[in-house]
Amino acid sequence: MPERPNIMLIFPDQWRGDCLGAMEHTVVDTPFLDDMAGKGVTFTNAYTQCPSCIATRASLATGRTPNSTGFIGYAGRVPWPYEGTMMHRLRDAGYQTMCVGKTHFYPQRAHLGFEDLRLYSIQTLDPHFVSDYHAWLQRETGGRVRDTAHEITTNSWMARPWEHEEYLHPNSWTIETAVELMGRRDPTRPFFIQVSPHRPHPPLDPPVEFFRQYEGRELPDPPVGGWAERYGHPLTEIDAKTGTLPQHALDRTRWAYYAQITHLDYQIGRMLHWMRGRGCLDNTWVIFMSDHGELLGDHNHFRKVVPLEGSAHVPLVVLPPRGWAGQRGTIVDQPVAHMDIMPTLLEWAGLEIPEDVEGLSLNPAMAGEPLPREWLQGEHAAGADQAHQYVTDGREKYIWFTVSGEELFFDLTEDPQELHDRSDDAAYAARVELWRGRLARILAERGDGELSDGERLIAGTGLPSMREWLLADQSEAPVA
Repeated sequence: MPERPNIMLIFPDQWRGDCLGAMEHTVVDTPFLDDMAGKGVTFTNAYTQCPSCIATRASLATGRTPNSTGFIGYAGRVPWPYEGTMMHRLRDAGYQTMCVGKTHFYPQRAHLGFEDLRLYSIQTLDPHFVSDYHAWLQRETGGRVRDTAHEITTNSWMARPWEHEEYLHPNSWTIETAVELMGRRDPTRPFFIQVSPHRPHPPLDPPVEFFRQYEGRELPDPPVGGWAERYGHPLTEIDAKTGTLPQHALDRTRWAYYAQITHLDYQIGRMLHWMRGRGCLDNTWVIFMSDHGELLGDHNHFRKVVPLEGSAHVPLVVLPPRGWAGQRGTIVDQPVAHMDIMPTLLEWAGLEIPEDVEGLSLNPAMAGEPLPREWLQGEHAAGADQAHQYVTDGREKYIWFTVSGEELFFDLTEDPQELHDRSDDAAYAARVELWRGRLARILAERGDGELSDGERLIAGTGLPSMREWLLADQSEAPVA
């Protein structure tokens, strides 16, 4: 076995930060990830700094903030120009780099440092593109079975359980393909594999047997703060961002989402069991983290983008290899983000951390030491009603909507479900001013003068979904 450790990053899409049994969720069942948490380290205040797919994945790959990657919102068909991703650096240091599932790179077949790439993608952004899963499904079933994601919108609250054979489900294929790649890897090299299932991102199509585990189960009401009553209109759009559903429809949506998670937990458990049986886990770091959450009816919201806990808070569990000397089953509550994954992985591999990396290695935190960071800043250049900036340390959160100028402030220690907006509460005035000032300074320091003069926030505009320099030369494809 190579002396350098193997590294596995399990990176599903749209998995809420609270949806782990280890996080004391009262409904969802995740026995395999709970076992992983009991043998590793759980980070309870992990956040996405831009709660949608592309921006988060760029931050993950580069170790930089969304502002530095150039993606501060959702921007498709924009070539990724990054030459020094964590995958590039691991590959160039001798690691066999592999990826299965969703990437959201553009062009879609760009590898960005992965030597072997097996794609799941529902989009056709490049001419004649067909993802590997969909080509396999066509061969396997002769067209008898179609991905639900090709039948309905993939941002829908609609639940439609998968009634075909379980092995045909996209998440089952993703895990089985990851096992296949590891089974025929080069044994003379350490490996890095990113396993990126598309679900629990909609469509909400868990295998029917997993849906039945939840169907009929009594659910607590989703949290709805008084400040969110304005979003309480009846929901009519199939892919709506805000609104209310009839109780029976909301129950099915939530049952299906939790069933997606339990199905994927089982698939992850199957993969880890395969690795354990071959001694592979003895020398492998395993990370579980998602790109962003799913609001699932919280505060009359669905999908993601906004900085509420259901959207911006993500799970993060690290399972160390057998020889790790740290304390297992521990909790770290320091604020961390996707940009911290790259320096952490490079440190495990014995590599230097590039100067342009803005993230912090999580290894000191796993050893019980404080990180040199007190809080995180996040943002999203969504539409005029949702474009925002936010700052948090996991205990308090300040949100500023850049067009309307509206503020929200939550005491997450006393109010983890964000039921009570304290932005106009005199008892919290000093805390609100502190966080407002932090945001004003960071926006001015990075050059967003239209949003801040360094002392006060300036409402009335938003930021584009990407920095202009990303479009400077679209004639060059990303480095392989």
